[in-house]
Amino acid sequence: MFEFRLDTRSGVPFYRQIIDQIRFGIATGQLRMGEQLPTVRSLAVQLKVNLNTVIKAYKELEIQKILETQQGTGTFIGSETVNVSAKERRNKTKSICEEFVNVAAVYGITPKQLIEELQKNEGGNL
Repeated sequence: MFEFRLDTRSGVPFYRQIIDQIRFGIATGQLRMGEQLPTVRSLAVQLKVNLNTVIKAYKELEIQKILETQQGTGTFIGSETVNVSAKERRNKTKSICEEFVNVAAVYGITPKQLIEELQKNEGGNL
């Protein structure tokens, strides 16, 4: 099952983070057409957010035809193809790297040390 995570420090609204995670999940094949998403209530409880936050994310994705809600059965990934632009991918990579470097700096780890460790693990799991 796809795991949602929210970053409270990013400054990005929670509903937007949910939307982005679903879009990236579809674009990368982690979420497939017809796959059922958690109910609004269960995702809100899991993420510890207001129900309206999840409703807003799901509704926006329904409008874009990325999600389909079937009354009584749930919310599913629709048949609409999702492409993540190169610019959007670069922005997300930059954001992840900035956060990664900032966290590492708190522990006294330099960017050079991070790069060396990443190169050792290239192609494998950390």
